[in-house]
Amino acid sequence: MSNIRVNGLRGVELAVHDLKETADFYSNAWGLTAVSGDNGVLYMRAAGKEHHVLAIHERPRAGFLAANFAAADRASVDGLHAKAKAMGCEIVSAPMDLPAIAGGGYGFSVKTPEGQMLNISSDVATHGDGDFRDHSRPQKLSHVVFNVADLDSQERFFTEVLGFRLTDSTARMNFIRCSSYHHSVALARAQGPSLNHMAYEVSNFDGLMRGAGRMKKHGYKIGWGVGRHGPGNNLFSYFIEPNGFVTEYTAEVDTIDEATHVVGTPDYWGKMMNGPDRYGLADPSPELREAMTGKFIDERNKRCEEIIAQKLAS
Repeated sequence: MSNIRVNGLRGVELAVHDLKETADFYSNAWGLTAVSGDNGVLYMRAAGKEHHVLAIHERPRAGFLAANFAAADRASVDGLHAKAKAMGCEIVSAPMDLPAIAGGGYGFSVKTPEGQMLNISSDVATHGDGDFRDHSRPQKLSHVVFNVADLDSQERFFTEVLGFRLTDSTARMNFIRCSSYHHSVALARAQGPSLNHMAYEVSNFDGLMRGAGRMKKHGYKIGWGVGRHGPGNNLFSYFIEPNGFVTEYTAEVDTIDEATHVVGTPDYWGKMMNGPDRYGLADPSPELREAMTGKFIDERNKRCEEIIAQKLAS
């Protein structure tokens, strides 16, 4: 059972105030395509084979709902569920057949120690061929970054329960992987749990620049970038989407050779780089920094609740 592990990141699920507004952003400005949907939920795919990389749910309050991860097969799903249960994790749902509208398959749901929902699944439907003609269109969800209050307990959950491995550690965050990809998850030290950002991979530098240009044409300014990170060596450009979530285009992410990789320490990265951008051309905007804490989502939720309360009182 100890060798059973998660082997990939599938996507994220978000609660949003306005399904149409959000769908318009992700299809027209960001480059995803609607696959299926019903009853206030829309599933959107990237250019790769994954059934969907984003599920948006229309709700009264916006927020992060879940991250979806892959396991090799049904036996692996059952094994991961048994391990999580044996280690005292909060199981939300036992392994079961999943809805066809979301690609089907077989999976279960579990919460991290700080309450983030993770869905683990196998045998989800895929698209037969990816469409990579437009390099500016995201190919897959590259990684998610969680703000965490207790980084050590969160990391132990991912490594001991789900089989992740530590790739690099900086003074700000730890990068963990579930495949040869440098990281599918990063854990950022913060005051409490929230979604820091989600990153979508495009095929190359040209695609990243074209995607950033498309975003600008749709009225969204770059919050940080274009730059290149240290851990992961990946190109990046960051934006704030309509709900207040931070979303990133990335490219050229490192892959890891398990036989030779040495974990980078905070001391190593502190000496290697003066900040999180190798180029040193720009810093995150104040707005982006605030958005990475979840501040904008909380503020919009509060405004919506106040408007609803005023209408009910009148």
